[in-house]
Amino acid sequence: MKKFAVPFVLLAGCLWGVMGLFVRHFSALGLASLDIAQLRITTALAVVGLYLLLFCRNRFRVRLRDLWIFLGTGVVSLMMFSLCYYSAMRYVSLSVASVLLYTAPIFVMLLSAALFGERITPVKLLALALAFAGCICVSGVSPGSSISPTGLLLGLGAGLFYALYTIFGRYAFLCGYDSWTLLFYTFLFCAVGCAFFANWRGIATVAVQPTFLPWLLAFGVTTGFLAYLFYSKGLEHMESGQASILAFFEPLVATVVGVIVFDEALTLPGIAGILLILAAVMILNLPARQTTRR
Repeated sequence: MKKFAVPFVLLAGCLWGVMGLFVRHFSALGLASLDIAQLRITTALAVVGLYLLLFCRNRFRVRLRDLWIFLGTGVVSLMMFSLCYYSAMRYVSLSVASVLLYTAPIFVMLLSAALFGERITPVKLLALALAFAGCICVSGVSPGSSISPTGLLLGLGAGLFYALYTIFGRYAFLCGYDSWTLLFYTFLFCAVGCAFFANWRGIATVAVQPTFLPWLLAFGVTTGFLAYLFYSKGLEHMESGQASILAFFEPLVATVVGVIVFDEALTLPGIAGILLILAAVMILNLPARQTTRR
């Protein structure tokens, strides 16, 4: 399974990268951002719960003393990330918000070094710099982009909380839990927490439309269940810092989707950003290949 760790994380980034397709669809139906997040997490929770109920009920078992881990991934990470990220969009542009969100690997690298003793190597720093520069390029952020202090704090908060999924997830694996248990309780606590902020009346109004259920299932299964499953499976077999940098594949895929599906212009900075992110992925995996040859 270890040899699939990198492809799994890259695949998770690809699945997260197509999220814009679903978000734009549900936004056109009149749903707010937090309502869309609630639907995504709840659907993913139902899929994971049904799978465990049918095939491996023992994955439901957790020790009470370890519940803080899943509160961390579900409430502190996923829920707080959603609140900060969607709130940041009210104060800064979407491109600036996305760049601030992708400060997450910096937080992961620093926290992993302090908590788990992971080395901050020159290769990691170079890959991180290339990937972050690529994210700036594909997002279209320019030196003259305006940013408010509130938006800056919310965006950085989104990056920090986004990073904490990787950190708490590492603790879950160290305590002997697998990806399925991590996913179920992460989605459970996140869904319960987000339920207090969702506009259930608005969701009920939209839910009667004939296209709602197919789109909802596709949304929850691809960008929720499968994306987090692949990322968690990859995280089981690689360092936290490496996994977080590889997740930069998401903005690359989102850019390609925008060009192909929504006829968005592919600028020279966008092309440069794609190449920078691809270079970061290649550099990050070069040492592993050399070690294998020896």
